[in-house]
Amino acid sequence: MTRVALIGLGEVGRVFAEDLRALGVTDISAWDLAFGDDASRASRNARDLGLAPAGSAAEAVAGAALVVSAVTAMNCVPAASSAVAGLDGGAWYFDLNSSSPGHKSEAAGLVDGAGGRYVEAALMSPIEPRRLAAPFLLGGPHAAAFGEVAAGFGMVGATVGSDEVGVAAATKLCRSVVVKGLEALLSESMLAARHYGVDREVIASLSNILPEADWEAIAGYFMSRSLEHGGRRAEEMEEAAATVAEAGVTPWMASATVERQRWAAQWRDALPAASTPELVDRVRLAAGLREEGQT
Repeated sequence: MTRVALIGLGEVGRVFAEDLRALGVTDISAWDLAFGDDASRASRNARDLGLAPAGSAAEAVAGAALVVSAVTAMNCVPAASSAVAGLDGGAWYFDLNSSSPGHKSEAAGLVDGAGGRYVEAALMSPIEPRRLAAPFLLGGPHAAAFGEVAAGFGMVGATVGSDEVGVAAATKLCRSVVVKGLEALLSESMLAARHYGVDREVIASLSNILPEADWEAIAGYFMSRSLEHGGRRAEEMEEAAATVAEAGVTPWMASATVERQRWAAQWRDALPAASTPELVDRVRLAAGLREEGQT
């Protein structure tokens, strides 16, 4: 029976657990640094899924044919370092973290040095609604071999990119400058436009230069993603800024997005809201932003 270990049991880790079980994989172990907090999302997910938390990352990966690392961006290398002591020779180590090419290379060295097979993976869309069928871009010298078995783990949308570790990460993080940057731009624009009472006019004007769409709904969706996942997104954008800087480009946009995403994470309690204007008003109120005409 195939055993799968999950390092990180947040949103993505839970999707892996649920979808792998649906495919008949019942031997699943899990480790998350947040297991020490019974109220954490990881602990709640473990209870919901009926998974007994492992005592350590090394314990979780022992005997696993596939290890999925889905932690926050800053923990890419620490996760690999903590897992390799228990890693079986030849085990796949599927590194899904939104970390810089440099950090991916460091993690790969740890895993391959311990006899595992490191596979860099970049999730090129939100995990929902396609879940494990979402587009995963694979990279590294073991990517082609893993691509041949990926569908057996439900990853039917996986494609093999470069055999060089770091290329998939660069693809993901340069994309993130746009996607997370749009979240930050639309949030900042709506917070200010609502103050002046011109938010609907701003939204309506976007279709003059961008494809026709429900931009109010898009703005609300992007803003809600920042509120819900701003802390994780800020870490990812720090990695994006490092990636941009390593290319010799000053990461002004990526660095600014870090700050807006981190700021947004403070106001998660504003969710849910029935409309974009209501969401903006809730954030403004929570943040203590003054009304028009106030000093």
